[in-house]
Amino acid sequence: MTDNVVFLLIVLMSPLSAVLVFYILNNLKGKKVTETAPTEDLSMAASKENVVIEANAQAKEIVLEAKSQALKIKEDAEVQAKRAQDQVNKLEKDIAIQRTQVETREKELENRARTLKAAKDAIDKKQSDVDELHRQQKEKLEQISSLTRDEARNLLLQKFDKELVEEKGKKIRQAEEDIKKDSERKAQEILIDAMRFGATDYIVEHTTSKVKLPDEELKGRIIGKEGRNIQTFEEVTGVELDLDSTPGEIIISSFDPVRREIAKVSLERLIADGRIQPAKIEELVEKTKKEIDHIMFKEGDNLCHRVGVYNLHKDLVQMMGRFKYRFSYGQNLIEHTLEETKIGISIAHELKANVDVVKMGCLLHDIGKVVTDEEGTHVQLGVDLLKKYNIDQKVIDCVAEHHEDKPYSSVESAIVGIADHVSGARPGARSEDYESYAKRMKDLEQAAYSFDGVDKAYAISAGREVRVFVLPHKVDDTSTALLAREIARKIELEQTYPGVVKVTVIRETRVSETAK
Repeated sequence: MTDNVVFLLIVLMSPLSAVLVFYILNNLKGKKVTETAPTEDLSMAASKENVVIEANAQAKEIVLEAKSQALKIKEDAEVQAKRAQDQVNKLEKDIAIQRTQVETREKELENRARTLKAAKDAIDKKQSDVDELHRQQKEKLEQISSLTRDEARNLLLQKFDKELVEEKGKKIRQAEEDIKKDSERKAQEILIDAMRFGATDYIVEHTTSKVKLPDEELKGRIIGKEGRNIQTFEEVTGVELDLDSTPGEIIISSFDPVRREIAKVSLERLIADGRIQPAKIEELVEKTKKEIDHIMFKEGDNLCHRVGVYNLHKDLVQMMGRFKYRFSYGQNLIEHTLEETKIGISIAHELKANVDVVKMGCLLHDIGKVVTDEEGTHVQLGVDLLKKYNIDQKVIDCVAEHHEDKPYSSVESAIVGIADHVSGARPGARSEDYESYAKRMKDLEQAAYSFDGVDKAYAISAGREVRVFVLPHKVDDTSTALLAREIARKIELEQTYPGVVKVTVIRETRVSETAK
């Protein structure tokens, strides 16, 4: 800093030096002139003196100004030096503080590391103590119980198996309760609405037809001379007449309901006409056949229009007309088909399914029952017939799966099966012979008896419920739900029944004492 000031002073003083040099040179020159020319004008000497005086004054001002500027520069330099020193001091202070903090943090980390190591050593020691204690206790338990490790393991597994069975029963029961809470109300609404839309009236009829006679003497005329009349009638109609079973009635029997209906109408017309002879029989039967064909087509067309199906092939319409004279367990196929189709349409709307496929599936699901010229189940016969007329494959799948002969392939197929069960299984829809009914009830009870722990089983509510009483010392409370599910599954897989079968498992504990 001092060297800079000195250099500045030298620079500022250089004009003064120039003036002094100029003055000395002039003096020397003056003397020389005086020596050579002593007669020079004194006025020039005075002028030069004035110039020197002014130069000295300017030199003094320049020196003073230079000193002032040098002082100012020195002061500014000192201020800047002080400011820089303050910053250096502050940085040194901050560094010292940070160094102190780092040293403190290092000490804390060292202390924490020592603490963690001590804790880990303590945990390892405790773990080794626990392992040793566990080993000693296991040895003592084996000595006390006289059980080997494998024997103890088997006991534990048996206990776990029992707990798992109990847990499984609890979960099944809880799941069933949850499902019931969420689904019962909605299912009831869907089924009630569906059945409300599909409700129809039923008149239970059987497979035999009866014709009442106004007079017993007509039986002889119907038989005719040497049995010619009855023989002709049975030949042209393909039925059998029973005149002896019931007084005042003639029973007509045939496996073909259409033939039976033709025979019934023809016989009633013969009785009304009174002219009972082979030629008249043939004439009336032929006329009745044409009328019945017309009636069947009209009935089939009416059924299609009632469910909203149009442009169906006329042969299929004619086949569906046979539903009028076809019964299944006393349930008329036209009424059953109409009810099932209405139920299926309602469910399809509720579940956002394809209504057209469900409608056609319900309408045609039993068409195989009126195919009489081929052998096979009504499901297979119906599928073959619909393929012949190029019906949509989705509809054919509904027909093929409505009895679950194979798993449902679509929601529409399941809806057709459900609608069929609802229509056929509702109380009063179908009649059943005593032998089949008794066998079905017995099979339901035997299905329950096949499980261990069952004491008694009763099929009630016309085979729609099975109540099972179990032995309390063999079946606990938590296992009853699992047992009920297994019994229901066995019935579902092995038996055929209309509708659904409810399985109720009952467990009770009885305690008795004797007073002496």
